[in-house]
Amino acid sequence: MPFDLVIYDCDGTLIDSETVYSEVSLALCHEIGLTSWTLDDYDTQMVGIPLADGFKVIEAALGRPLPADFEGRVEDGVAARLEQELRALPGVHSALECLVGRRCVASSTSLEPLRRNLALAGLIELFDPHVFSASQVARGKPAPDVFLFAAAEMGAEPAHCLVLEDSVPGVQAARAAGMRVAGFTGTARDKAAMRERLLAAGAAIVVDSYADWPGAVASLAA
Repeated sequence: MPFDLVIYDCDGTLIDSETVYSEVSLALCHEIGLTSWTLDDYDTQMVGIPLADGFKVIEAALGRPLPADFEGRVEDGVAARLEQELRALPGVHSALECLVGRRCVASSTSLEPLRRNLALAGLIELFDPHVFSASQVARGKPAPDVFLFAAAEMGAEPAHCLVLEDSVPGVQAARAAGMRVAGFTGTARDKAAMRERLLAAGAAIVVDSYADWPGAVASLAA
């Protein structure tokens, strides 16, 4: 492994939970009056940042505070669907088996649901106990805090870390942490558009699937 540590985002990068979060949250947004948002609007505004920060974005668009039970309804709705639908993205296991070296997860998702989702997808054993969340630091992505925290916990220098990220805020956070970062479009509805956004945010390379990931790591090392 040419890098000291490879750091993986989770939602949209290891598992396809972001689609479920988007669909459940958008439906609730429509219920409370934010009917102008489409799924693309939701993804552009919300994907890649901590849920609490996303709620502030919704409140600003809505023009009033969210109902007190909004977060609970989102989490309950998402949890019910993930129990039935959540799977690891194709090729994750085989790709990671090809990459001998240290790895961890650093996600915007709160720690408890993050670990639950990794377990549901059959991935927790690939990373445990090295699973880190923005809920453990002061600022979420696009601030670099969670990546710097993960590197410190793993005893790795940021300049010797490689990050795999599917969102613009995540790429920005990795770059702010002084790390190399690759973009991932495996769950994007418009892969070409997302590729351009990730490259513009600072991704050194973009991959569409885990079949391409070991080769991308080798090319970045070279």
